[in-house]
Amino acid sequence: MSTICAISTPVAEGGISVIRISGENALNVAEKIFAPHTCPSVAGMAGYTCAYGQINDNGRAVDDGVLTVFRAPHSYTGEDVCEISCHGGIYVTKRVLRLCLENGAEPAQAGEFTKRAMLNGKLSLTQAEAVMDTIAAQGEYALASANLTRKGSLFGRIDKVTKELVKLLGELAAWVDYPEEDLPAVEENALRESLKNAVSVTGRLLADSDNGMLIKNGIDTVIAGRPNVGKSTLMNLLLGYDRSIVTEVAGTTRDVIEESARLGELIFRLSDTAGIRDTEDKVEKIGVEMAQKRLEECMLVIEVFDTSVKPDDDDTALLEKVRSLGKRALIVLNKSDLESAVGEDFFREYCENIVCISAKDPNDREKIQHALEKIFTPENYDADSTIFANERQRGCLVKANKNLTAALEALEMGETLDAVTVMIDYAADSLLELTGEKATEAVVSEVFSKFCVGK
Repeated sequence: MSTICAISTPVAEGGISVIRISGENALNVAEKIFAPHTCPSVAGMAGYTCAYGQINDNGRAVDDGVLTVFRAPHSYTGEDVCEISCHGGIYVTKRVLRLCLENGAEPAQAGEFTKRAMLNGKLSLTQAEAVMDTIAAQGEYALASANLTRKGSLFGRIDKVTKELVKLLGELAAWVDYPEEDLPAVEENALRESLKNAVSVTGRLLADSDNGMLIKNGIDTVIAGRPNVGKSTLMNLLLGYDRSIVTEVAGTTRDVIEESARLGELIFRLSDTAGIRDTEDKVEKIGVEMAQKRLEECMLVIEVFDTSVKPDDDDTALLEKVRSLGKRALIVLNKSDLESAVGEDFFREYCENIVCISAKDPNDREKIQHALEKIFTPENYDADSTIFANERQRGCLVKANKNLTAALEALEMGETLDAVTVMIDYAADSLLELTGEKATEAVVSEVFSKFCVGK
């Protein structure tokens, strides 16, 4: 394969930048542009060593920096790798990259370093995907999951199930194809237990994946309530800065305002909607219709009520609508700093998740965080064992789980083993695609297209 290079740090001003070179001619490229001060030559450097020196363009100094050498196969890609650390200016970084290109290297494609690591047996496909998940992690849950997958935990779990299925397929095929050999029939109880275990493993990974999608992508959340109950003030409280306009005039918010807020380890994609009420104002009416639509689309509704006044028909209509939609909900009883005109019992008929706050008090943000964590923290979450499969992996798990469940049902109903075998075969194919052992070139290319160029 060709020798490739790319900037592996963000292309922005900073303390240092790193240009990575990988391939059989990596040391030759580095030799042409880097003159070490601490050793005779780049070619003589051992793996896992660094040298301080000068980066040159035909003998003219461009910058000083540090060269790190990793020799094959003990490198990230499994090839000879050199990394040049230079000063972190945008111009000087691009200048060093250009020198690498002018002296024999080619531009790396998106994710090409990690793709080479996979092709050279340093990583499985799931481990390669976890590299990007580690970079993209925005909280402890997501990072812990990415680290587990990067260490091979997901591959190990799927590989164990897949090997058991392949073994079953071999036994079933031998029994069906060579009846004259008087081979022992496949023991149905053992087959049943193997299928149950496979369904359990894939089902658990799917359940964790659903939680993982919420944690990684954010929880689609609507802040709803009638006008002037404090929705925009609450939005600003959760964001930690003023985003929504707050006035004493009812109906100030007429559009849907969207921002993301982190509360603990969870990310909420918040939508501050127009106050939901009957109105003759044409503009406000459009905002109310948009708010109603967002209620039906979202995953969580934060229902806001002003406890200093008695609930009216609009309040009751919102409570009933959210309950009828079956949405996860948190009722926020706002303006607790004022005398209350209604108790919690009225609202508890509609939802058990209730918190009393004053949206003007910054300290009450923590109350909302704790309430939301009770709703969304994954059940039985264990940072040492929970893996959040990504969307591609989840699709493979869905197909595998569906076929395994169908195979188990067919076995229970007394269907022929031929029919059971076909479904097990489909399931095994899906799991092999997940791990990358049977993934098409198109699937692999799609995975690495999402990577940054320097990784």
